Amino acid sequence: MRITNTETVPDREIVETLGIARGNTVEARNVGRDITQGIRNVFGGELKAYSDLLTKARDEAISRMEADAEEMGADAVVNVRLETSQITDGGSEVMAYGTAVRLR
Repeated sequence: MRITNTETVPDREIVETLGIARGNTVEARNVGRDITQGIRNVFGGELKAYSDLLTKARDEAISRMEADAEEMGADAVVNVRLETSQITDGGSEVMAYGTAVRLR
């Protein structure tokens, strides 16, 4: 499965557009992380535990988008975009979406 944020796949021709493939996940912080990251926030620097949490969520959303595209019979997903939003206090959604296509 080819995944790209461009409108085309290099050296390949799109022969059919199948629809929007999407995947999402909602991740929540935990109390232990909040305490340690709150201390780090006082002194400055990267909030590594939160960066890791968002990386995991992004990877999961992309994986679910890819699975959705495979169910449609796609060879690739083009124009891939990522969005994030706060769902609850302490919980964020990461969504990946793009156009599922067949290639020649």
